[in-house]
Amino acid sequence: MTDFEHGTFENLLELMKKLRAPGGCPWDAEQTLDSLRRYILEESHELVEAIEGGLPLDVCEECGDLLLQVVFVSEIASERGWFGMEDVTRAICKKLVSRHPHVFSDVVVSDASEVSRNWEKIKSGERKKREADSSAMAGIPRGLPALLRAYRMQERAAKRGFDWEAGDIESVRAKVIEELDEFRAEVVSADEAAMKEEFGDMLFAMANLARHMGIDPESALQDASGKFAKRFREVERQAAKRGVEMETLDLEGLDAMWRIAKDKIKGGRTDV
Repeated sequence: MTDFEHGTFENLLELMKKLRAPGGCPWDAEQTLDSLRRYILEESHELVEAIEGGLPLDVCEECGDLLLQVVFVSEIASERGWFGMEDVTRAICKKLVSRHPHVFSDVVVSDASEVSRNWEKIKSGERKKREADSSAMAGIPRGLPALLRAYRMQERAAKRGFDWEAGDIESVRAKVIEELDEFRAEVVSADEAAMKEEFGDMLFAMANLARHMGIDPESALQDASGKFAKRFREVERQAAKRGVEMETLDLEGLDAMWRIAKDKIKGGRTDV
């Protein structure tokens, strides 16, 4: 066992320094902040999938892979004289203390939703102090999946009071129907740009309905996509078993196989 394999956080930091140093790993040495972006995204998604899979060892491994990317970024930043890992940990500790006044100060909260509202107020105040964008919309990454980004925007707006009353599902549902009708009108007009805009508005309204009903729209769509993929694979299996090409079947024949697939594959977890 090398000294690095003891597995402490300090070991990880020193290991990264060695990999980047002369005589270390050529691949690690040539990486930049820009080149690491794809790996950060990939490792984030792999950790989420491991959590969904529910296997502790897989979750542990993917936590390490994502942590490596944070250490990698920190080491490159340190080489440039920007900041080091200690600055990163110090900053997040300071942030956690300042954003939990109900734990580290005398602020009293009644529930988790009040904690969340206070968090956003404190966050906005921090932005104002450093003369950054203090809008409730600030800090929501453009690179988030579109449904998740819409969901986060709606959450932020709601914390500023821009929302329907809690429990008023009918008003939110009516908004979805309104957007659907506007989309239908643009379909009739055949204006492609207007159709795209109204379709986006309809999806945004659907995400808001999901939020009011306590549903994560991103997760719901991922599950629906996974379910579709499993059922489609079953249709492909049926076609292969019959010795026919799917492309040669009419809609009635395909629909019959789809109904069989639906009967075989119900709801629940649908990972593909």
